[in-house]
Amino acid sequence: MSRDIHLIGAPMDYGADRRGVDMGTSAIRYAGLAAALEDAGNTCIDLGDLPIPRAEERDPDAEQPSAGNAKFLREVKDVSTQVADSVDATLEDGAFPLILGGDHSIAIGSMAGSARNADLGAIWFDAHADLNTPETSPSGNVHGMPLAAVLGRGEFADYEWAYAPRVREESIAYVGLRSIDDQERELVRESEMTAFTMSDIDERDITAVVEDALEVATAGTDGIHVSLDLDWLDPKEAPGVGTPVRGGVTYREAHSALELVSQRDAADDILRSMDVVEVNPILDEQNETAKLAAELTASAFGKRIL
Repeated sequence: MSRDIHLIGAPMDYGADRRGVDMGTSAIRYAGLAAALEDAGNTCIDLGDLPIPRAEERDPDAEQPSAGNAKFLREVKDVSTQVADSVDATLEDGAFPLILGGDHSIAIGSMAGSARNADLGAIWFDAHADLNTPETSPSGNVHGMPLAAVLGRGEFADYEWAYAPRVREESIAYVGLRSIDDQERELVRESEMTAFTMSDIDERDITAVVEDALEVATAGTDGIHVSLDLDWLDPKEAPGVGTPVRGGVTYREAHSALELVSQRDAADDILRSMDVVEVNPILDEQNETAKLAAELTASAFGKRIL
């Protein structure tokens, strides 16, 4: 189906250890995202980047709220609020919010904004579970916490800017997990979320797994959020990410997954919002990861071989 897509840039790297992911918004645009979306039959308006100070201009420990060892939490709050407001305003205008990262902590704002007036399901294409809390995180990097934040886990329950009550655990499906911290593994096991690992994809193929994930995310919801972390792919396919993990999905598996999302959306109008995150041009090779991000996003919005 054709959509009126509004691009929202969130060039943030407060949530990550390695600098450079804040340049991902520019790299994805330079890779031809808008043209690819329009070639697929959509309209695309670029709203530009939200005003976000560089991490080098901030002190990760200065005047932070009490939240375990979470770094830059004050700055993450400010950005998340901006993103949520922009997503909500875009939906109110009848357009589709496509948020470009930036590190994965921008998904706090993406989902919080999308879920203000809707029951929201989610498909999480990622190597990581992103379910750590400030108390359990070994690194303190908030890009490993966005799902915990929107679900109100741990200290996030007290943060209205993060907690999204209309996002329920049973409506979230992971696709392609393969790197999970020890404590986080228990959190996933004890949750009501559905987790498909790379082993599930190996055993059942990407089509069966994504079809099941779509059923989970759409059941009893008003629409779904798709979060695409480029480290979901194997590093040979997507080298420009800050936390690469061997054994990810292939180029064709990734396209097939996003094409399935598009096909289901064309049939049932399920997509409500999407973010594309963790492209780090400093670590990339000839902008290949950004090009891949643009291609995969276009596949989610109707681009086909024929």
